[in-house]
Amino acid sequence: MLKTTFSDLIKDRAHQYWILARFNRPIGILILLWPALWALWIASAGHPDTLVLTVICSGVVLMRAAGCVINDYADRDFDPHVERTKQRPIAVGKVKPKEALWFFVILCLWAFGLVLLLNTYTIALSFVGAFLAASYPFMKRYTQLPQAYLGIAFGWAVPMSFSAQTDSIPPVAWVMYLAVLLWALVYDTMYAMVDKEDDLKIGVKSTAILFGAYDRHIMALLQLIIINLLIIVGQMQGLGLPYYCGLVVATGLCIYQQKLIFYREKSRCFKAFLNSNWFGLVVFIGLLVDYHLG
Repeated sequence: MLKTTFSDLIKDRAHQYWILARFNRPIGILILLWPALWALWIASAGHPDTLVLTVICSGVVLMRAAGCVINDYADRDFDPHVERTKQRPIAVGKVKPKEALWFFVILCLWAFGLVLLLNTYTIALSFVGAFLAASYPFMKRYTQLPQAYLGIAFGWAVPMSFSAQTDSIPPVAWVMYLAVLLWALVYDTMYAMVDKEDDLKIGVKSTAILFGAYDRHIMALLQLIIINLLIIVGQMQGLGLPYYCGLVVATGLCIYQQKLIFYREKSRCFKAFLNSNWFGLVVFIGLLVDYHLG
């Protein structure tokens, strides 16, 4: 009986840490992974180094988990008052804040251990990435643009992927980085629209609040800029028809997302956020097919 009870306790603790790291919700991993894969495929002309591919993909999973952990630590006083987050492990007392901090450190060290397998340039860039991931959750206290800061953090996978593959960061990487930054700003604003009422009550800042009645219009403009930046990427790399077909489908998904958020209904705004995964996927498929045929 004692053995069974101890086993159940271990399973429950593991489950709470699993939830804390959001491994039960892989959407965050995917929308962080797609830009890294875009960058790797362009940097390698469709043939990424196996070690680099493995390290980058593993690093995305670990750092996304670390970001979620430090986010919940930073929001431990806010989450109990927000409908969507009030059942998170720290908010309900199932994981102590100090335990979460240790978990965050372990995940970061694990990711850094993998980065040590890559070149010196990428190792140096990883310190910037770790700082961005650790500082992002606190931005919603000080700026109306935390979603833009998230874009800066999430987009950092692009220069890191280029540096890991080529030991350099060419101009096309920075054009893609800007596209990814704005993409994250858009989909995280859709995500923030779900919490807008609660955020106003507790004093948390977001672009969903900042943009106000012009939120849909601003996001539509940003989506148009994103598509154009990705077109510029294609022109700089001499990409072909499959890539641009992917961008056409991606444009259609942007239009669909605008339709979803038109009335600002919470469930449909969240659905628009989830749909961003397909945007990232179709751009990658375009690159994959283009380089395969080329």
